[in-house]
Amino acid sequence: MVQYTDELKEEIRSANDIVDVISQYVSLKRSGRNFFGLCPFHKEKSPSFSVSADRQYFHCFGCHKGGDVFTFVSEIEKVSFKEALELLAERAKIQLPVSENPEFNKKQYLKDRMYKVNSEATIFYHERLYKPLAKIAQDYVKQRKLDNNTLKAFKIGYSGEYNELYKHLKSKSFKDEEILATGLVNKNDRGEYIDRFRKRLMFPILDVSGRVIAFGGRKLDNNEKTAKYINSNENLVYSKKKNLFALNLAKQSDSKNIILVEGYMDAISLYQRGFNNVVASLGTALTEEQGRLLRRYCEQVILSYDSDGAGQEAIMRGLTILEDQGCDARVLQMDGAKDPDEYVIKYGSGRFKMLVDNAISLVEFKIKMLKNKYNLENSNDKIRFLKEITKVLSDVDNKIEKEIYIDKISKQYNISKEAIYAEVNKATYTSKKDEKVLIKPKIKKEEVVEINPAIIKRENMIIYLLINYFRESYEKIVTNIFLEDFKLESNKLLFETILNSQAEESDKILQIISNIEDSEIQSHVSEILVTDYEINSVDKCIEDLVNTYNKERLANRKMEIVHILDNKSSELSKDEISKLEQELSDIIVELAKKK
Repeated sequence: MVQYTDELKEEIRSANDIVDVISQYVSLKRSGRNFFGLCPFHKEKSPSFSVSADRQYFHCFGCHKGGDVFTFVSEIEKVSFKEALELLAERAKIQLPVSENPEFNKKQYLKDRMYKVNSEATIFYHERLYKPLAKIAQDYVKQRKLDNNTLKAFKIGYSGEYNELYKHLKSKSFKDEEILATGLVNKNDRGEYIDRFRKRLMFPILDVSGRVIAFGGRKLDNNEKTAKYINSNENLVYSKKKNLFALNLAKQSDSKNIILVEGYMDAISLYQRGFNNVVASLGTALTEEQGRLLRRYCEQVILSYDSDGAGQEAIMRGLTILEDQGCDARVLQMDGAKDPDEYVIKYGSGRFKMLVDNAISLVEFKIKMLKNKYNLENSNDKIRFLKEITKVLSDVDNKIEKEIYIDKISKQYNISKEAIYAEVNKATYTSKKDEKVLIKPKIKKEEVVEINPAIIKRENMIIYLLINYFRESYEKIVTNIFLEDFKLESNKLLFETILNSQAEESDKILQIISNIEDSEIQSHVSEILVTDYEINSVDKCIEDLVNTYNKERLANRKMEIVHILDNKSSELSKDEISKLEQELSDIIVELAKKK
């Protein structure tokens, strides 16, 4: 497999500003020199996730994850460092060298051919929809009131019988291996090649780049033995949990939000009626990966799922995922229709637009669900309902928003605001206690016990100076502070790396440190870089550090001499004792001067 050079890594790192990259996943706000947001790696109510635009590092003061842009993408996408590098190279449109490994090249070639197979199949299905033999499909799209512009925008088609697609693809010189890899065709026990999708209305699924990666097919007959929808299996180019239907179109919308629906037809029907900001999850349950994908393109997501029980449960799961991604998640309330497609056809786009504008917040939806769960005419149920509500309200950070909800609940359910506030405060206190137990610094136990925090902070400051002010600090630090002075192993390793680097400037130092493939070291570096040490003068700061170490060395030597003199050994001569006493006297005088 090809090895990427440090120069190429640095080119990719430089082409991907860490604030821009992280902003696709996390809502960031500037505060001073850094940006802050809610950490995507653990649940938190107050932002402790910091991003340094200057040093291109991130760090969370809650869960202590940190590192550079490669570390972030690797962690958030759950991929290896190499895969993160390749994703960032693709984002920056940087051409990577071709691998010398023939198996790797074969895999890349197969992926390219699969995209071409899917593209050709899309054309085949779409053209077939307009032929006389596709009357059953034509009747269906008329019944669903889909016009020609919509059919073309989504490249909707109709699949043939038995092996018509297979024959067509073979006529285009595609190999069996390439066709089978897409899952569009299966090979049976008799060695025959049979189309997977037959006599179905076909919905191509495109990725955000507009490449066809999979298909969904809806049956058009009344055969109860066949599934209403069948979809492509996951393969080299398709992962349903990482994609959303119609996102390639929705990302071009000027709207500030995205409407998330359950099915292809919901998205298509709304699109035709003027809502070009609609996507569908590929399956009922929204995944974390899909949540991150949505967060890249908007801050507000409005869920419009079916009104049945499964749809409502899916909304609750989706809301939780979107909230964890920092999205403003809302729920569209719909009565008089089972899904958005039926509603917009029945009542028109104007009424549906009103539903979008009046979508309720996560808190309001949770309260609505709780209301349906309890009989509020029953005193015991009403008490349980109140306790459940206070747990929901305790998660609301905005004081004004919280006060509005409490006032509304108080009036609606005839409960005093004081009683609600008392329960909310109790729930908030309990929650904070739990958070303190759950979030622990990733520092080794023996380091916490043995090393004074002031010493760790001092050592961190030395590393900070060497990274940020290399030319001004290097000579003064390395001639006065030594490797054996460091107590924390992470700082000792970093100091040694800098000593051995032969670098001449800060950017080179940071580049060298960034190449240390140890997640704990990278987290430690990120914490150092995002900490504000309030350094007004680099020279004065170094002078103070050197003086501190000199005083400590003198104090340690003083204790050592005192110990020797207190335990006088017959092996010591009078002359040696005299010299030690003189040295002790000199040290005491020197220490007095340094106070």
